[in-house]
Amino acid sequence: MFDGFDPVTLARAQFAFTMSFHIVFPAFSIGLASYLATLEALWLWTGRSVYLDLFKYWLKIFAIGFGMGVVSGIVMSYQFGTNWSAYADKTGPVIGPLMAYEVMTAFFLEAGFLGVMLFGLERVGPKLHFLATLMVAIGTLISAFWILSANSWMQTPTGYALNADGQFVPADWYKVIFNPSFPYRLVHMVLAAYLTTAFAVGGVGAWHLLRDPHQAGSRVMFSMAMWMATLVAPIQILAGDQHGLNTLAHQPTKIMAMEGHFESHPDGAPLILFGLPDEKAGRMDYAVEIPKFGSLILEHNPDAPMKGLDTVPRQDWPPVFIPFWSFRIMVGMGLLMFALGLFSAWERWRGRLYQSRLLHVLAILMAPAGFIAVLAGWITTETGRQPFTVYGLLRTAESASPLAAPAVGSSLIAFAIVYFTVFTVGVVYMLRLMAHPPHPGEPGVPRDIPARAAGITPAIESVVP
Repeated sequence: MFDGFDPVTLARAQFAFTMSFHIVFPAFSIGLASYLATLEALWLWTGRSVYLDLFKYWLKIFAIGFGMGVVSGIVMSYQFGTNWSAYADKTGPVIGPLMAYEVMTAFFLEAGFLGVMLFGLERVGPKLHFLATLMVAIGTLISAFWILSANSWMQTPTGYALNADGQFVPADWYKVIFNPSFPYRLVHMVLAAYLTTAFAVGGVGAWHLLRDPHQAGSRVMFSMAMWMATLVAPIQILAGDQHGLNTLAHQPTKIMAMEGHFESHPDGAPLILFGLPDEKAGRMDYAVEIPKFGSLILEHNPDAPMKGLDTVPRQDWPPVFIPFWSFRIMVGMGLLMFALGLFSAWERWRGRLYQSRLLHVLAILMAPAGFIAVLAGWITTETGRQPFTVYGLLRTAESASPLAAPAVGSSLIAFAIVYFTVFTVGVVYMLRLMAHPPHPGEPGVPRDIPARAAGITPAIESVVP
């Protein structure tokens, strides 16, 4: 059935398919775990039962998303041994320990406290339960630390040596872990996770506010989400700019593909807003561009010269069309998030945060924006690194297992069937949970004990949304 197909292309398609399903769940879990810790902290601080109601509401959704993320993540590691055994052999001395550190720190922390977080509120007491929630939230951040360190090393490899067998071996673990792109990518990804969760929470809150603008839980979740959008979206834009400058310094070919610069520009490069890359002819067709603005953004100097893909051997070009358009999707989603944050701030100032139907409709439409941006950003990063798995050092064609195309293709079909079935059921169930508003008064927990014990007054409660 797959005779005549390139097995490397099929292996890449399989990894891209499974990774596209996987990455949205960790992004959601990272942000949602921190959101749950914040809700429980606010409940302990103020004693307001609405925070406990929201905590219970989102805890169920977190449990499903976290489980789906763990399961899909395990599948990713298996593919290193099946489809990418040459890559695993060459990079194992570096990547293997980084993955092991993630298991020994983040996974053990999450596994140790997740059960208490999910089922222990009525058994261990509010303060100890909050500690468990906080540990799970910290565990998700530690997991992001190690995974991004490993992936960033593939983008900007440092601190390594090559042994007699051609394997990458660590020469300086500090340089391996804190490679040049890692700090920028970690900040960019964590902020993306927080924005992803904020817009999902905001969309759910807006959905329920359209039906009942006086529902307390919906008002609180929507207000908190819009604060996050207002404050974090501009920070993410600045972080993205710094990440772009770092990528220009260490992966210039990726930037050339993202910007669509087939030709060099000695007197300042334009910003190509839209166009159709013609990789075979080496040109951008139907380009809509702003003169010199590309150099202004990338070099902060409109007259700065910019090299193009005409200075790079053809065999080292990434597939330009994909990163060119995925990058624009990511940036477009980021600008829309920023705009919605500003609009929500304006409506909040006018006292119409909970009454503006236009704001609520826009928030619902923007609920998946974070997931789209995360997927587009990942596609930009990984496709722009091609044709290398370890940038500039190990080619993708040299990283694949010696498998025939039918073997890889049949497993790809199997993954597609299982993933679409299992994850569709999971996502539909999560959406059904979100379709119901948070109901106050769930039994089983003494909801006002923390406030009485701490002696917190209504005046303090009034400063929290």
